[in-house]
Amino acid sequence: MRVVAGEFGGRPLSAVPGSLTRPTTDKVKEAMFSMIGPYFDGGRVLDLFAGSGGLAIEAVSRGMVEAVLVDHQYQAIKTIKANIAVTKSADQFTVIKGEANNVLKRLVAEEQRFDLILLDPPYAKQKIIDNLNFMAANGLLNDGAQVIAETNQEAQLPENFGAFTQTHHRDYGITDVMVYRYQALKKETGEDE
Repeated sequence: MRVVAGEFGGRPLSAVPGSLTRPTTDKVKEAMFSMIGPYFDGGRVLDLFAGSGGLAIEAVSRGMVEAVLVDHQYQAIKTIKANIAVTKSADQFTVIKGEANNVLKRLVAEEQRFDLILLDPPYAKQKIIDNLNFMAANGLLNDGAQVIAETNQEAQLPENFGAFTQTHHRDYGITDVMVYRYQALKKETGEDE
C-alpha cells in the first residue's frame, strides 16, 4: 500500500493489523480520485471510517489542505498516526478516536465544514445514508461537497437521495464505489403557493 500521487506520492503506508478493516487497493484508490479530481485546490476532507487513513492521506497529497480522520479501533488509530508520520505534514491531519455518530455530533458543535467526505464503513447501506443526511441537516457540508462511498454490491445505494446526486458509480468485483455531489436545498420561498 502506498500514496499513489501528489505531494506524498510513492510513500509507503501500513495496513491495520488483523481482519477488521479492508484497505482500499491502490488501483481502486487511483480510480476513485480520477472520478473526483484527480487533484484539488484546497478544501477539507472528513474520513469517517478511516481504517489505515490511506484515503484521507491521498486526498491531502492531492491538494486538500486539511483532513479529519475518525475510527473507533485502537489499532486503526495507531496505524493512522504511523501513516501520517510518513507524510512529515502532521499539522494537516486531525485524528479522532470514537464512534462515527458521536464524532459527527462533536464536529457539528465545533461548527466544522467539509468539501470531501470519505465513507468506507463496515458494510451497511443505512448507515451511509443516515450519516450523510445527518451531515446535510447539521451544516457539516459545504455546498458542492463530494462524497465517496465504498460498499459491497449488496448495499445497493440509491442514485439520488435528499440533497445528494450520484455522479459516478463503478463496480470493482466485490467493491462498489459511488460518488455523490451535495447541493444545499434551497429554502422554501412560498412562490408556488
